[in-house]
Amino acid sequence: MPSSTLLHQILQHPNVHFLLREINENLEFEAIKRRQFREMITEQQKAEFINGEVLLHSPVMKRHSDASGFLYALLLHYAVQKKLGYVGHEKLMIALSRNDYEPDVCFWKQERASQFTEEQMLFPAPDFVAEVLSKSTEKNDREVKFVDYAAHGVQEYWMVDPRKMRIERYRNEEGVFVEAGVFELDERIESLVVSGFSVAVEAIFEPTAYSAALQNLLK
Repeated sequence: MPSSTLLHQILQHPNVHFLLREINENLEFEAIKRRQFREMITEQQKAEFINGEVLLHSPVMKRHSDASGFLYALLLHYAVQKKLGYVGHEKLMIALSRNDYEPDVCFWKQERASQFTEEQMLFPAPDFVAEVLSKSTEKNDREVKFVDYAAHGVQEYWMVDPRKMRIERYRNEEGVFVEAGVFELDERIESLVVSGFSVAVEAIFEPTAYSAALQNLLK
């Protein structure tokens, strides 16, 4: 539901002031839980804070790990080589207005990344995010993160499906993600944000194709 529609419905409610007070009380309590979450998490855990709840992630399947690792390595080598910006992977925490996420792969353009410090632990919304889908995370990747990333200015979002071996690409249009192509195993996908980054889809899923793509990037 578009935020303007939801806002209109709330404003039409005769008890809107009571609703707002209850919302503020809940958000204050949620802020306390969020501070406790940040104090509790460790470098060994992958955890996220989503809409007031702590989500601890279970170990991933090999196909998930491969897709995440292959995309990260390819994007990292390309971005470093071209001096385009900073690439993050899995344990980097993104702090948005309400929620804390640890995306599988993310990227900030150089003008923003140059402001990061060596001891920084919380990061702003990236320019690019890729999430690798799994049974336990797909609902959040497609719903709350889909809305939240777009609202906070993430310009490009990839949903990488290691089971179907395909990638869904979305672009940000006025704070909402719009589909910008679904790419199958025999196709190439090009980033809309990371200038010039283009890769065969199979290189995200197949070790041999990944190795060949990496060698091409290193030339």
